[in-house]
Amino acid sequence: MNETQEKSRSYWAETWIRFRRRRLAMAALGYILFLSLVAIFSPMIAGTKPIICKYRGHIYFPCLGYFNPSWENAVFIEDNIVCAYPRRLKEEDPESWAIFPLVFNDTTYRVRENDMPGRPANPYGTSGHPSLQNPCGTNVYGYDVFAMLIHGTRTALLVGFVSTGLAAMIGITMGALAGYFGGWIDILISRFIEVVLCVPTLVMILAAVAVIEKPNIWYVMAIIGLTSWPGIARLTRGEFIKLKQSEYVSAARSLGASQPRIIFRHILPNALAPVLVPITFSIAAAILLESSLSFLGISTSTSSISWGTILNDGHRNLSMWWLTFFPGMLIFMTVLAYNLIGEALQEVTDPRQRGSR
Repeated sequence: MNETQEKSRSYWAETWIRFRRRRLAMAALGYILFLSLVAIFSPMIAGTKPIICKYRGHIYFPCLGYFNPSWENAVFIEDNIVCAYPRRLKEEDPESWAIFPLVFNDTTYRVRENDMPGRPANPYGTSGHPSLQNPCGTNVYGYDVFAMLIHGTRTALLVGFVSTGLAAMIGITMGALAGYFGGWIDILISRFIEVVLCVPTLVMILAAVAVIEKPNIWYVMAIIGLTSWPGIARLTRGEFIKLKQSEYVSAARSLGASQPRIIFRHILPNALAPVLVPITFSIAAAILLESSLSFLGISTSTSSISWGTILNDGHRNLSMWWLTFFPGMLIFMTVLAYNLIGEALQEVTDPRQRGSR
C-alpha cells in the first residue's frame, strides 16, 4: 500500500517531500517566511504612528503612512500631530484613543522626551549604543536602528521578488517561444539574449540614477529585472527543446490541442522545476546588489530605508559598530537563506538523485 501511494504522488508532491528532508533548507524557508511577515506588519512592529486611532469621532489608520506617505490622513498633518501622536492627539481631542506599535521608535524621526509619556529621548551620536530602549542602537541623528532594520525589510524583499519576478516572466516567455517554435524565432530570440547579456546591470542603474530627476527604488527593480532574464531564458529554452519531443506532447497535438495550451498547460509545468533554481539565486543576487549600491552611497531612492543605507552610515562612523554589525548580519543571513533554498531545489529536482533517499 505504501509503495502504491508513493508511486501515485505527483512530481511536485515528491519534490516537496524530498525538500522537507533537508533541515537547513527548511530553516532557511522558515526564515524567509518570517521576514515576509515582518515586512508586511512592519508598521505594527516599530513606529510612532498609531496602528489605529479614533480622532474627532472618526477611525483612522495612520500607520499606513509607512507604506506610502500619501496614505497618511491629511487631518493629522493639518493639525500638526504627525511627529507627536501620543501627546498631540490628547491635546487636540481629549476623547481620542490610539493603539501604538510594539516598539515606539521611528525611521526618520528622533523620539524626544515625553513624546510618549514617561519615555526619555533617544540618544544620538556615539552615545546611541544598543540598550533596552534602543535594542540595536541609534544612528548619529538619534533614529532608531531597530526600526530602520524592520522597515528596511520591505525594501530588501521587494527588490528581490519584484525584480526577479519580472526577470522570470520575461525569461520564461522568451525561452518558451524560442524552444518550442525553433527556426527563425529561435535565432532572433537567441541573438537578442546575447545582446542583453552584454548590458551590465550596474552601469544601467548608475545611468538611470544620474538621469532620472527623482530616483525611485522601482526603477532599480525594473533595471535588474530587464537585464537579468537571459540566464532563465536559456535554461527554459533548453527544457522546451527537450520536452517538446515527449510522447505526451505528441498526444496533445494529435488530440487537437492549440499551441498556447501545449506550451502553458503541458510543457511549462514540467519545465519549471530546473528553472526555479536560478530564480532563487537571482533573488539573493538582487538583494545583494541593492544593498551594495546603498552601501556605496549611490542613492536609489530619496525616501525608502534599506539595510545598505544603514551600512553606509556605519562606514562613515566606524566607532558606531552597531550600524555595521546588525544590517550586515541581516544581509548575510538573508542571502545565505536564499542560497540554501536554491541549493536544495537543485538537489531535489535533479533526476539523477530521484531514486536516492
